[in-house]
Amino acid sequence: MDKEKFDAVFPIIVAALTNRITAENQISDEKAIAEFYTSQLYSALENEQTKVWQYSTEKLYDLYRKEKENGSLELPEY
Repeated sequence: MDKEKFDAVFPIIVAALTNRITAENQISDEKAIAEFYTSQLYSALENEQTKVWQYSTEKLYDLYRKEKENGSLELPEY
């Protein structure tokens, strides 16, 4: 995906995922955003090369939840 398209899609993915984090954890939007932006998943997601942006919101939330539980991000191998 070229940079222009990625830059257009990235905020939509982040918004959907932070909304899910807020809802599932019953925390404020601000806290969800702060926690997500400091996660390893966010770092992987903002790197277009990882292709993490292709995952569904549900899959991304699962990866986020597992990262929080385990202390590290484990991406699936496809």
